[in-house]
Amino acid sequence: MKGLFGKLRALFTLGVLALVLAGCGKENLTALVPKGYGAESSMKLIILSVVVMTFVFLAVMIIYTIVLFRFREKKGQEDFIPKQVEGNKTLETIWTVIPIILVVILAVPTVIATFDLADVSGAAEDEAISVDITGNQYWWHFDYKGQDFQTSQDLYIPTGEKVYINMISSDVIHSFWVPSITGKMDVNVENTNRMYIEAYDEGVYWGKCAELCGPSHSLMDFKVIAVSPEEYEQWASDMQAVDPEEQPQETVAVEGKDLFESNNCMSCHAIGSSGKQVGPNLTNFGNRTKIAGFLEPTKENLASWIQDPEQYKPGNKMTGNYPEVNKEDAEKIAEYLMQLKHSEITPDSAGE
Repeated sequence: MKGLFGKLRALFTLGVLALVLAGCGKENLTALVPKGYGAESSMKLIILSVVVMTFVFLAVMIIYTIVLFRFREKKGQEDFIPKQVEGNKTLETIWTVIPIILVVILAVPTVIATFDLADVSGAAEDEAISVDITGNQYWWHFDYKGQDFQTSQDLYIPTGEKVYINMISSDVIHSFWVPSITGKMDVNVENTNRMYIEAYDEGVYWGKCAELCGPSHSLMDFKVIAVSPEEYEQWASDMQAVDPEEQPQETVAVEGKDLFESNNCMSCHAIGSSGKQVGPNLTNFGNRTKIAGFLEPTKENLASWIQDPEQYKPGNKMTGNYPEVNKEDAEKIAEYLMQLKHSEITPDSAGE
């Protein structure tokens, strides 16, 4: 009896721990509070799976309980051997048919939802928004087709509209996942995978790489900023008007721009529309709410990143590919980059 109480206590502790852990996480990084069409489809499949598994669990527990009490050893029947049922065709048929039925119940809606999200036939329409997405170790590049601007790390989309995305990788296999608004899709080197995303509400939704891709895989974060269609049009217009040669107002930022160019940073990065994808496009960098996808957006953090990115993202391709920068120069470059604010439509205005 003492052992039974010990097991029950351990089971209760695990149950409480599971409930606590289930409450962890963030509202804009969870598949359990869907804010988009794809996430809603996933949520329906999760509920269906839970219902099916609950049915299986209860059925097994009922059968187990019946067998436990009906066929337990009784006094005076220690040598009793119950009727053996191996080879019973009826039971074997039941054991085979029931799992098949359960698999079909789960598989059919899953396949329907998968093909639905992969239906990109609407991308050919004139007003459709299409974005070419490239996964890199360890950042994301977004090229808005036909709109002559590019961004990195922040993907702006209008609410209530399908945005068609074409995904490919420049190096290893990644996986595009924005849990709050859509399901996952692998990002391969050899072929382009396509799907569409749609956000119901304005907001900032966090995205993750869901495929182990290297030592800094866990830091390969990005954001989807969903704004109203009117705000999206304004933001797109602002991006198209970006002048990469525009001079900053402050002296320190002007010196930072000169250092940025003299240190050959533009050989990898770009400001405005450019085909370069060696490093992240820095257009609108000052409006990002994270540096390198996860650092707080302070000048100190950015200067420290410029001096030694390896300490933050091991294995990144920036380390060792530019001349050493002292602290003073790094702070000037950081000042210049922090002033690259090309639109008043920002993650903060979207509700982050």
